[in-house]
Amino acid sequence: MSEQSYRLTRHPILVGVVVVWTLWLIHMIITSRWDLFLHNWFMSVTMAFGSFIAGSTSEGGGAVAFPVMTLLYGIEPQVARDFSLMIQSVGMTAAAFTIFCLKVPVEWRAILWASLGGILGVAIGIDVISPLLPPAYAKIFFTSTWLSFAIALYLINRYRDREVHTEIANFKAHHAALLVFTGIIGGIISGVTGSGLDIVTFSLLVLAFRINEKVATPTSVVLMGFNALAGFLYKQGFSVGMAPDAWNYWYVCIPIVVVGAPLGAWFIKNRSRLFVAGFLYFSIVAQYIAALFIIPMTHGLILFSMAILLFGGILFWQMSRFGERRLDWLREIAYVPKLDLD
Repeated sequence: MSEQSYRLTRHPILVGVVVVWTLWLIHMIITSRWDLFLHNWFMSVTMAFGSFIAGSTSEGGGAVAFPVMTLLYGIEPQVARDFSLMIQSVGMTAAAFTIFCLKVPVEWRAILWASLGGILGVAIGIDVISPLLPPAYAKIFFTSTWLSFAIALYLINRYRDREVHTEIANFKAHHAALLVFTGIIGGIISGVTGSGLDIVTFSLLVLAFRINEKVATPTSVVLMGFNALAGFLYKQGFSVGMAPDAWNYWYVCIPIVVVGAPLGAWFIKNRSRLFVAGFLYFSIVAQYIAALFIIPMTHGLILFSMAILLFGGILFWQMSRFGERRLDWLREIAYVPKLDLD
């Protein structure tokens, strides 16, 4: 690597900002779209927060954008979904570049196999599931599932000295198949709400494979960046195309997220796994509480949320039990893991 290239990789956030801002400025000057900020400034503010969350946790920026757009500002769910995929393809890809340049540990096998499933899943979510699912139920499903995961993660982390790994131990073909299947499910959720592959894969890595949150979080960020880009390209190139309003929101957020998401990735780099977990608890619980206030709750939605919490709690707890049994098996075969980063 040349000295100049080495210096660039030492400052990945700056490199991303210079490249993206230059292309964005050229386009904005040629097309004269500056008036978009007068009408869509609220999205710039939203994504200043959302992009930081996207880069520093297993939640994508769409997890912030989707509820704010659909429930607070009354924007159509399909527009919010399209925007979420579009903006994450910039912000989380920039965060992934930062993660790569800073040599933050990730599980590359999880990225490979879950991405393959995610490409299929996001196409199914966009063209098959999304047209059938009411937005309120989609959002309650999303937040309730995440809350059940947060509860399971909290119960696990009561044992602060539990054994965690930095890679999937003794990786086999059935692990690849499980990651592909998980990718399909997460991709479908992403195709409905604009985010989802990250949190589903994060859940599998942390609960079943007992991967350190400091590895699972950047892994999920890279995954969501790839999946968002795949969803963007699929809907624009092979489906009906992105909603026109989504493009307008996209233009006013590009210069924001290319800074916010990499900053989030940099911020979380030197934090302990328990700090990462605590950050997740706060963001997930805050999002669920916000959803309860924003969504007009009906008896049907309340029952639906309770059912998802119960089902999700059982599912994630079983994943956790699987992780415990798997650790016992690894000890029996005398597997020597790469242990905690803390």
